[in-house]
Amino acid sequence: MRKHISCGIWDIFIPNLREGEYYKYEIKTQQDYILTKTDPCGTYAEVRPSNASIVFDINHYQWNDADWMEYRKDTNTYDKPMSIYEVHLGSWRRKGPNGSEFLTYREIADRLVSYVTNMGFTHVEFMPLCEHPLDASWGYQITGLFAPTSRFGNPDDFRYMIDKFHQAGISVIMDWVPAHFPKDGHGLVEFDGTCLYEHSDPRKGEQKDWGTKIYNFGRTEVSNFLCVSALYWLKEFHIDGLRVDAVASMLYLDYSRKSGEWIPNVYGGNENLEAIAFIRRMNELVYTQTAGGYTCAEESTAWPMVSRPVSAGGLGFGYKWNMGWMNDTLRYISHEPIHRKYHHGLLTFGLLYAFNENFILPISHDEVVHGKGSMLSKMPGDEWQKFASLRAYYGFMWTHPGKKLLFMGCEFGQDWEWNSDESLRWHLLEYPMYQGMQNCVRDLNLMYRGNAPLYEEDFDSRGFEWIDYANCDDSVISYIRKGHNPSDYLIVVCNFTPVVRHNYRLGVNEACAYQEIFNSDDKNYWGSGVRNEGAKQAQNYGVNGRPYSIELILPPLSTIVLKPLR
Repeated sequence: MRKHISCGIWDIFIPNLREGEYYKYEIKTQQDYILTKTDPCGTYAEVRPSNASIVFDINHYQWNDADWMEYRKDTNTYDKPMSIYEVHLGSWRRKGPNGSEFLTYREIADRLVSYVTNMGFTHVEFMPLCEHPLDASWGYQITGLFAPTSRFGNPDDFRYMIDKFHQAGISVIMDWVPAHFPKDGHGLVEFDGTCLYEHSDPRKGEQKDWGTKIYNFGRTEVSNFLCVSALYWLKEFHIDGLRVDAVASMLYLDYSRKSGEWIPNVYGGNENLEAIAFIRRMNELVYTQTAGGYTCAEESTAWPMVSRPVSAGGLGFGYKWNMGWMNDTLRYISHEPIHRKYHHGLLTFGLLYAFNENFILPISHDEVVHGKGSMLSKMPGDEWQKFASLRAYYGFMWTHPGKKLLFMGCEFGQDWEWNSDESLRWHLLEYPMYQGMQNCVRDLNLMYRGNAPLYEEDFDSRGFEWIDYANCDDSVISYIRKGHNPSDYLIVVCNFTPVVRHNYRLGVNEACAYQEIFNSDDKNYWGSGVRNEGAKQAQNYGVNGRPYSIELILPPLSTIVLKPLR
């Protein structure tokens, strides 16, 4: 290879290379050691545990998603429905003896696209699909930032899968991990025998929690390498959005470090100025150089303006995961119903900051692994109460301000926590309680997509109004969701106790009739079937500070949604 002195880049031209050739770089270090490395910009790799790069022509796939790409270019996603189905490709479904084999990208496309469409989700989010050496890392420890993992096929097979989702009108998000990388010898670690991609000082270059290395974001070549990777997935593979993992670990120099284990920045603070500059530049490039691409931040702290433009002083992400809402509400719903009145604030606190960011409400894989149990197992009570509480919680989630994300298996209430080494427990759908849960989530998606008040003003306080947030004794909350047109609204009432509340009077603004359009206690969902039959006519009797009221029956452990009839 020859070295270009002006920029430090090495290159070589080898004529007549054929597609499918395996290759690596052999690097002689300054200490005369010989290293063999895969191509950091390689577009295809051997199936693990082998790790050579493979020559692949990424330009011959013929896309069939022109209509989607045109739609994406001209669409404002903030006032559109966004219900995301999060997927781990290696364990959504499997094949072979005892489910021991992965489905291919093409097999997944033929099955998953129809499932996501039938369930009413608008988006699918894949856990990292970049090449990675260890299955157990779920893709979060990456060695190939430009290569779709070969576990499920080649790059064109991957394109086929994305293409099929777009033809079905489903937006595709992919987890992308610029925060850290593993120490596997064939990867980026000490690439030329020195700390090339990472910091040499372990106080800035080691991520001890995960046993990984941290990129040297202040190095122009490294920042460019990562920015190009982001653009590559959006342009070459038509990925619509990138969910950036572990943003908090990038923002703070003292992230998960004790005193003396980190180095302050030039101003004496704990902010990682180089990482912040990289994040802002990456987001600017995504939003200026891709037509309709977007980014989502998994950021778990109170860092301000994560989802605000760089020009306004923000980090430039399009969306931020609302980890606070997720933690608070899961704590609430895990309490016995009789105790929930003492924790009522966990339900309502999220509205104090709900419009500070463009939030996504995430029930992700992180909530159903590492001993946390399944979503169903978090619910207290007997079997019926567990399913009822979970249906009511999902009803609350789907009607709460913020876009939605649900991890695979949670839509039918899988009873065991997620295991990445096996398929989801699809046989559970033979039982009515699991089929009912799946029916409930499907109908929530259909109601959500069909009613603008549930998504048009997700990020503005004009889209939400409390009716009664203070009824902690009954563990009941009620609120209004509004669309762009304030007269276009829905009323939501949640009852988080197993008590049927008869003659429950609720204040309303208009002297019209109100029709129940969703009830999580429906018999089709394995509920008890308590419902408000017919339209409820408002009476000239004011409560909750409103001029009129309606009399309802609140089913046990339920969320109901009412629509005005004029």
